[in-house]
Amino acid sequence: MDDEGRTAERDDRAGGAVGHLVTDVGNAVVAVALVGLFLFAVSGVWPPLVAIESPSMTPNIETGDMVFVMEPERFAGPDARHGVVTAAAGDATGYVAFGRSGDVIVFRPDGDRQATPIIHRAMLWVDVGENWYDRADPNAVGTAGDCDALRNCPAPHSGFVTQGDFNTEYDQVGTTSTVVRPSWVVGTGEVRLPGLGWLRLRSQVVTGGQPTAGETAESTASGSVNHTVAGRTAES
Repeated sequence: MDDEGRTAERDDRAGGAVGHLVTDVGNAVVAVALVGLFLFAVSGVWPPLVAIESPSMTPNIETGDMVFVMEPERFAGPDARHGVVTAAAGDATGYVAFGRSGDVIVFRPDGDRQATPIIHRAMLWVDVGENWYDRADPNAVGTAGDCDALRNCPAPHSGFVTQGDFNTEYDQVGTTSTVVRPSWVVGTGEVRLPGLGWLRLRSQVVTGGQPTAGETAESTASGSVNHTVAGRTAES
């Protein structure tokens, strides 16, 4: 075989390898898209998976974990309010999620669609105007000695009082969020996937992207969420 023939043969092999690579990549993209669509069909939330950025839900959910999130009303537990079982209700019925009573929810702090969603536990349901101080955990209200000294008491509107499992105070004691309206709840955490969120978080740092979870559509099937630790919002 002359040089021209050998060159043509090498070109054919190279072209075939490239073609196989393109096909494999295309198949992988289709497979990921199908998985994402399946998870969305089950959860009713996009993205259905969120990566955990900080440790305020430790030890039940760790930094770098991924959590599967579901629309609250789909499979609501006993005595749920708007699809969410509070820790107070869970204590009465034995309902447990992620190691403790009550649902873990992903919500927009103060209803801000531009803010990174937070994943914390729903502790209490309060009605508009309610003095909820007497129903609160006295260890979770900071230095407040009564409702007048407690931020967001009386309740400015009906909704959820929330708290990170690792945190000592309710979110509503500080500036993390006011009482969480049901319409601000993106979904309930259902399944923890340990360590699988690190890839999402690392790619976010490398690309310089901002965390976008909740109802903001992503090019992948996962987003990221903030926790708050000791009253501070954990930044990515």
